Amino acid sequence: MSPVTITRTTNETDITLTLDLKGSGRTQINTGIGFFDHMLNLFASHGLFDLTVEANGDLYVDEHHTIEDVGICLGKAISQGLGDRSGIVRTAHSYVPMDEALARIVVDLSGRPYCVFQADWHTPRIGGLGTDLIAHFFESVAIHGGMNLHAHVLYGRNDHHQCEALYKAFARALDAA
Repeated sequence: MSPVTITRTTNETDITLTLDLKGSGRTQINTGIGFFDHMLNLFASHGLFDLTVEANGDLYVDEHHTIEDVGICLGKAISQGLGDRSGIVRTAHSYVPMDEALARIVVDLSGRPYCVFQADWHTPRIGGLGTDLIAHFFESVAIHGGMNLHAHVLYGRNDHHQCEALYKAFARALDAA
C-alpha cells in the first residue's frame, strides 16, 4: 500500500486528495468548511492515515458538492490504496464514545458497496456543515470505496459529539479492516 492521489474536477469542484493508509496521522486539509476539515483531521489521526485535501468548491451555492466530491475522492483513494485487497482482515468494527454520544461503525472491505446510516440530529447544521450531508458523505465513501459500511449513532445529545464519534469510529474500523 502506497500513497494514492485522486484528482476530481467538475463544474462545481476542483479537488486533489492524497491518502496513505499506512501513514502516521499527518494531515493538510483545506475544504473551506471548517467543521468538515476538523472531522477529516480526526479521521486521519484516529486511523493513522496521512491525508491531504485541497478542495475548491462552489461554497457560494452551499457545501453539498464539496462534501460529496471529497467523499467520492476519499472512497476512490481507499479502494486504490487497498489494491487487490489480498492480505487484509476485510471486516472490522469500532465503537467510539465522545462525551455523552456513542457511535458504531462496521465495515466490510469486500468490494461490494452498500451503506446503512442511522443518526438522529438535533440541529440542521454543525458549523458550516448541514447534518443531512453527513450521511451523504459516508454513502459516497462507501460506494466509491467498494465497502459495506454501517454507521450508527447509538445515542447522544450534542450533534458535534455524535458526528465526531462517527468519524473516529470510521477511522478505527477502517484501520482494523
